[in-house]
Amino acid sequence: MSVAVKATGLIQRFGRSLALGPLNLEVEAGERMAVLGPNGAGKTTLLRLLATASRPTDGSLEVLGFDVGQDRGAIRARMGYVPHQSGLYPWLTALENLEFFNDLHGLKRGARTSAALAEVGLSRKADSPVAELSKGMQQRLALARSLLHNPELWILDEPDASLDAEGRDLLGTLMEGRTVVMATHDQGLADSLCGRQIQLDQGMIAVGQERDHTPAVSG
Repeated sequence: MSVAVKATGLIQRFGRSLALGPLNLEVEAGERMAVLGPNGAGKTTLLRLLATASRPTDGSLEVLGFDVGQDRGAIRARMGYVPHQSGLYPWLTALENLEFFNDLHGLKRGARTSAALAEVGLSRKADSPVAELSKGMQQRLALARSLLHNPELWILDEPDASLDAEGRDLLGTLMEGRTVVMATHDQGLADSLCGRQIQLDQGMIAVGQERDHTPAVSG
């Protein structure tokens, strides 16, 4: 099986503060991996590096076979990212938000954006401004936006935030057929959706805290 993510001696510093690493990690294509740990453990830092939203201070990092320092555009074309903040435009409608990001990816407008809204249960809210949507609906819309270009790799920073039980179940369905790296505080969600887990502690994988198991929910 091919490797979707390969990090060797990965380090991220902010000034003199060591936020992550040195960290060695491989994620196989098709694998779902949960990243757990307390606040400040380095979860978001790791995900931002994988999503090419920031550059590592040292070490090497390949995502989908590309070097993050040289091929960010190629990675982003095949990767979907849902950060902790949705990044949606509140004055645009749900549909307009998707059409805008559709244009950024160079995709044709039309059926895909409507289908994406339907996939997350927001068809009836297509013409509603994002500012008028509940937090849970905004999170669903952020999920839909990140999947418009059908990415191979899906990177999720606490995607269950503000989601109700139905929305959390939806996550498993949307994960089908993708490589997933998901940061979460919810051990139950990690157990149900991900076949592998790592526990970060002060920017390092805690000794004895990487494990594999079969997810209880397949989608």
